Amino acid sequence: MVWRNAAKIILAAGEAVGKAFFRAVKDEIRATQQAAANHAARTGQSTSEAKESGTTSSKLGITLQEAVQILNVKEPLKPEEIEKNYKHLFEVNDKTKGGSFYLQSKVYRAKERIDEELRNQSPGEAAEKLKKENES
Repeated sequence: MVWRNAAKIILAAGEAVGKAFFRAVKDEIRATQQAAANHAARTGQSTSEAKESGTTSSKLGITLQEAVQILNVKEPLKPEEIEKNYKHLFEVNDKTKGGSFYLQSKVYRAKERIDEELRNQSPGEAAEKLKKENES
């Protein structure tokens, strides 16, 4: 008899915890979607553009704005200027010349992020996107 009551209590508690967990996950998903929509509205991007930018930033671990600051380039993004600054910063931070592997990695990731952005958009669109990011 005691075991039966204990089992009922455990099942009821498990059900309550399961429902609370499901509700919390559902609320978190809704909040994330709302935050993404707010960010898109603030930057003037469509929701799909904001999602694509967020995905790229997450995948590469660096935002476009941060990448532009690291490579010290201005808008509109010019591939020649990006390449010139990248080569200089990469060579200066070469570990065999007393540089920092960490900084060299940041320079590499910054170039990779800008290249990905240029690949995904035309040059005018990339400059507009960067301008909107800087305003927010």
